Amino acid sequence: MTKTEILFADVHAAEPRSEGWISRATRHPFFAWAGLRAPMAQHTEAEHRALEKYARGCRSLVEIGVAEGASAIALRTSMNPEGMLYLVDPFHLSRAPMLNFLRRAAHRAVSIKGGPEIVWIEAFSHDAARSWERPIDFLLIDGDHREEAVEQDWNDWSPHVVDNGVVVFHDARLFPRGWTSEHYGPVRFVNRIFRRNPSPGWIICEEVDSLVIVGRKTGFLTVFRRARP
Repeated sequence: MTKTEILFADVHAAEPRSEGWISRATRHPFFAWAGLRAPMAQHTEAEHRALEKYARGCRSLVEIGVAEGASAIALRTSMNPEGMLYLVDPFHLSRAPMLNFLRRAAHRAVSIKGGPEIVWIEAFSHDAARSWERPIDFLLIDGDHREEAVEQDWNDWSPHVVDNGVVVFHDARLFPRGWTSEHYGPVRFVNRIFRRNPSPGWIICEEVDSLVIVGRKTGFLTVFRRARP
């Protein structure tokens, strides 16, 4: 699936476009699962390119918060084809659990023949972390956006990130025409941990729209070299 087959969040249009009722109705994940529209991303195209850049060549990737699978597509298509991509999401908000079109849409978007192995972990991230023992070289935190939940994801998962590994926070900074605010949990957490009192051993590598990418200081130069286009 190419980038043009993903419906990105568009924040750079000169004028906001009004949506008709048909456009609003087709936002339901049923239409993505049925193949009547492309997966709807909760990120911009620039963020998609950044995810691809930092996932390139990685072998053990974890994404917390999958939605329709658009960001997982970026990781799957850029990572080492012999690696493993772990997708953590409880998919618990469906009114009809037996249908759960968000889950179905995500599986449809991400599943391919060949390439990296995809491991679905249908659980809350704090539950999945309890038994986690594998090293991680790319971690995307995009689940529960409450500040305390973002902090728990960081505390639970970042110890498993190896030297030269990166952690990506979504919805974690303000940017022109963007949807985030200073009250967003990821924004508050990143400001507190990486800006006001920098976390020992970590450094901000890059910021793209709402994304903040951090890496271990010991491996920053290697991360930078790997991440260049």
